[in-house]
Amino acid sequence: MYRRRLLRRGGAALALSSTAGCLGAGGSGSPARVSMTDGFSYAPERIRVDRGTTVRWVNDGEVGHTVTAYGAGIPERGGYFASGGFESERAARNDPRGGLLGSGERYEHTFDVGGTYEYFCVPHESSGMTGTVVVG
Repeated sequence: MYRRRLLRRGGAALALSSTAGCLGAGGSGSPARVSMTDGFSYAPERIRVDRGTTVRWVNDGEVGHTVTAYGAGIPERGGYFASGGFESERAARNDPRGGLLGSGERYEHTFDVGGTYEYFCVPHESSGMTGTVVVG
């Protein structure tokens, strides 16, 4: 079982690395992809995209994760985003299971305002599961 899990993770990493040059491009019409893993991380942890690009977070592991913006970690005119449709960080923190994405599930958000957006996984924030989207 351990070997299969290791191989699955290795395959996901290989697939991700083969598209790494495309992840920051944006504007191609297809979403930029961020993987959520059982290792309590977003891959890539930091992504650069053009304005108007949709970022798609996909849970490639077996453990549930969220995508939750830090309220103070988004540009002034940038819209709040969170899996589960929450309108604020406080609401997302008050219902940590409400935005949970299971294995194979995804969440998307389109970034129309330039700037730096910081986000985290509610149940795994203490494990360092944080990420950044830089919109140019």
